[in-house]
Amino acid sequence: MKIIIINGPNLNLTGIREKELYGNESFEDYFQGLKKKYPVIRLEYYQSNVEGEIINKLHETGFSYDGILLNAGAYTHTSLAIADAVNAIHTPVVEVHISNVMAREEIRQKSLIAKYTKGLVTGFGLKSYELALLSLLD
Repeated sequence: MKIIIINGPNLNLTGIREKELYGNESFEDYFQGLKKKYPVIRLEYYQSNVEGEIINKLHETGFSYDGILLNAGAYTHTSLAIADAVNAIHTPVVEVHISNVMAREEIRQKSLIAKYTKGLVTGFGLKSYELALLSLLD
């Protein structure tokens, strides 16, 4: 099974920025632990702060991978182009958020992507990624 995690803007600063929302652990450290916990799954990771690069990665992986975990960051709430890319691909996508977006600003409570995904996991810290991964294993 081949699954990619695609992270959007500012998620490269996980463990550094807004620790009260995103925690102290870097995403890279978390990802290495996730790979060790699930050695039979071919897990890959991609991060970009650029909308078009995220779309390109969705196009590149969206027809040949078994699953995509997508945390589009703030683009979740603003990017019709990313939503269209998710809608256009065949690979199942699970939307992921580290913080509980429903407890944040009103603009963050609306996802343009969610209607095209298999599901949404939000608010469990970095553990949200593992919960999303487990949903693809069912």
